[in-house]
Amino acid sequence: MPLIPFLNMFGRLLLVALIILALSAGLFSGVNSVRERDWKEQFATPLMDWLAVSPHPQVSYPWLDALYGLRLVPVGEMTLDPVAEERLSYGQVVTTTESLGVHVLRLANSGDIIDVTFRDLYRDVSEATALLVLTHLNDVLPQDRAIAMDSLSDEFNVAIQPVTGVADIPDGPTLERLVERGLAFVQLEKSDPAQVYLRLNDGAVVRMAMPEPFHAMAWPVILLVFCVAAAIAGFFLFLLLRDVDQNLRAVESVAVRIARGELNARVDSRRGLLVRRLGRTFNSMAEHIQRLVEVQREMIHAVSHELRTPVARIRFGVQMIEDCPDEDSRQKQLAGIDGDIQELDELIDEILTYARLEQGGPIMHLQEANVADIARQVVDEQQRLRPDMQFSAEFIGDSESWALSDVEPRYIHRALQNLVGNAGRYAAGRVRVRCRFDEQNCRVDVEDDGPGIPESDWEKVFTAFARLDDSRTRTSGGYGLGLSIVRRILYWHGGQAFVTRSADLGGAAFSLVWPRRQGENGA
Repeated sequence: MPLIPFLNMFGRLLLVALIILALSAGLFSGVNSVRERDWKEQFATPLMDWLAVSPHPQVSYPWLDALYGLRLVPVGEMTLDPVAEERLSYGQVVTTTESLGVHVLRLANSGDIIDVTFRDLYRDVSEATALLVLTHLNDVLPQDRAIAMDSLSDEFNVAIQPVTGVADIPDGPTLERLVERGLAFVQLEKSDPAQVYLRLNDGAVVRMAMPEPFHAMAWPVILLVFCVAAAIAGFFLFLLLRDVDQNLRAVESVAVRIARGELNARVDSRRGLLVRRLGRTFNSMAEHIQRLVEVQREMIHAVSHELRTPVARIRFGVQMIEDCPDEDSRQKQLAGIDGDIQELDELIDEILTYARLEQGGPIMHLQEANVADIARQVVDEQQRLRPDMQFSAEFIGDSESWALSDVEPRYIHRALQNLVGNAGRYAAGRVRVRCRFDEQNCRVDVEDDGPGIPESDWEKVFTAFARLDDSRTRTSGGYGLGLSIVRRILYWHGGQAFVTRSADLGGAAFSLVWPRRQGENGA
């Protein structure tokens, strides 16, 4: 996968992850802040309700002032927000957190506001409740303690039970604190509910089980955060997939249009990064298909035209055989028919070669071959076919030392053969093959001293079945496919073919240029 689309996708996913993390953390913190405040007020409510109905809590429980800063403040002397004042007027407990601890407020029956400060709300409220329970249990007779325990349990929302069995006796450190203070707060883990052991005046031990402390990681909160995170992730995934789906649908619509015959339909390659490469590849395929269809149409039209003449001559020759007066005339007609069949065979070979090169290219078996030897071989072959012409091969500088190139020898031979053969047909008497090889490229120029090609037709000559209006006409031979085959051979070698005018000989100069080393991506 290319780096830029990967970084783009990675950046989007990272941004989504950060957004989900931030929103989840904010939601978790916000929900827990509300839950914790509600838990603090609910947890302190039994204690504060007990103090609210007490006529004189500071007198009845003097240790509350010493331990927890119990104050009775007139309503007008305490600055509170309207919501807190309204809640206090309804008899609710209000908590505020400051640097010294948690202030717990409750409107007493006397009309004053009870203000108690707890540094550690869970532990301090538990111990304060235990002290109140201890005070009242010491005031009742032993035979009435069971009833008092049940009543106090309901009042303070705790479970008070006497310690009677050996298994219920606390450990050594707890017993030491119990003996020293008269109570011992026990909580093994912060998330576990605490137990407070009380030692009465007569030596009896009572255990008070407190409600569970606040749990930030409660499963409803975790479920809520998970659902919200999943919803956010699903939303962003929907947006991402919608963008991909829209781009893929655009490619699909273009494919449908092409299937309906709109061969010029193309994908907008400027769309999203994820399908940009697909769009470019699809457009390249569409252009190739369009070109192949056009080539097929041209070939069908041209082939039908090219086949008509030799077939007509063959039909005429067959008819003439019936009217031949002697054997010599018959043999002459048969020789003409044989020549027409040979022409058809050559035309079909040219058409098949061109079609194979045009429709996706042949299977190239590149190998290291000496292009100089191929050029000499072609020149020698043409010299034997046309002994009255002068064919020569020239090598510029130290070209022969760089003659080894990665090519398909058979097709390079065919390209040079077509050029040198064409030059021999149109030259006045001389054809020259000049080779320029270096470390990077191979170049072969085929020049003749014929009439040349007008500059306006330099590109037209490489078109299949092209005919020029000068001396290069049908009377000179050929079917108009040779140069098209040459250009396609050079295309599959990663090079190009073009035509100019020879500065020395004055005729046409055809040039072939391709890279010496194709590498992994060659051909």
